[in-house]
Amino acid sequence: MNKFKIGDSKVLESRESPDGTMIRRRRVSSDGKHRFTTYERIEMPTLMVRKSSGKIETFDRDKLQTGVRRSVGKFFDSDLEVEEVVNKVERRLHELGEEEVTSKQIGETILDVLADINEVAYVRFASVFREFKTLDEFEKIIAAQKEKKEREA
Repeated sequence: MNKFKIGDSKVLESRESPDGTMIRRRRVSSDGKHRFTTYERIEMPTLMVRKSSGKIETFDRDKLQTGVRRSVGKFFDSDLEVEEVVNKVERRLHELGEEEVTSKQIGETILDVLADINEVAYVRFASVFREFKTLDEFEKIIAAQKEKKEREA
């Protein structure tokens, strides 16, 4: 097999993602034998996360994506939809303009994004994030979502 470097390729087509956070490039190797796709993401400033324990760690996009996929991924038709949720959450966190966010802020941001995208995923995530213990808690959040939906209609 012929090995080549990305630098030894030509761009055939470039497309920006719908949310403007990524560029997809279709490429072909210089010998014309290999076609492949690369993705470029805008590098954002480093964001720090303060955990509920008080520990501070660097924001990890992959960790966020794994958590969203694990908790509500089955409510989406594809990994691209999960990626869209993660992109929106990350963008909203950066829009806060803070160098540090709390894990609670991240969870609330995920809920805000899910509320607009998938109602069932929203309720599922809320039940885990807010540690529901009773059916009343489920009923309250469902009622609140129904009210919000009616106001927006």
